[in-house]
Amino acid sequence: MADELTHLDRHGRARMVDVGNKPITHRICVARAEIRMANETLARIVEGRVAKGDVLATARIAGIQAAKRTGEWIPLAHPMPIDAVEVMLEPSPGGDALLVEARVEAHWRTGVEMEAMVAVSAAGLTVYDMCKAVDRGMVIGRIRLVAKQGGRSGRFVREGEEISGMEAPD
Repeated sequence: MADELTHLDRHGRARMVDVGNKPITHRICVARAEIRMANETLARIVEGRVAKGDVLATARIAGIQAAKRTGEWIPLAHPMPIDAVEVMLEPSPGGDALLVEARVEAHWRTGVEMEAMVAVSAAGLTVYDMCKAVDRGMVIGRIRLVAKQGGRSGRFVREGEEISGMEAPD
């Protein structure tokens, strides 16, 4: 754990961290979320029987777009050039949830943790919006960073999570 909060100045006021002198490195982050719902709602999504259209494709696009605009969503996040965003949605084995995963990559001075978490959040909210007419009881949750790589803090993989495709950074 860091000894100090980098987003606070010496007087305790919020500030945007100056990353201008940090080296550009290859950053990779993976985040996940879950949308709990009735089994019938998930079946309708998978079978393409939702009146508003293709829920999975729309949520995927929403997640990608949100990752690209994280600096506008999160007040102290830096706008950054993102190399790649991938958003995947798949039904849970139990048929009561949609599992969302986002992988974000950039060659930049700061990490892409927030971009990955914003992507899964936006994807989840989009699923809710498109399906609320049939299931207002959906719950978006377990939004979490699963893995990150690159930068001064190095590599992190959340205990109990399986992850693949985290190649070594440049």
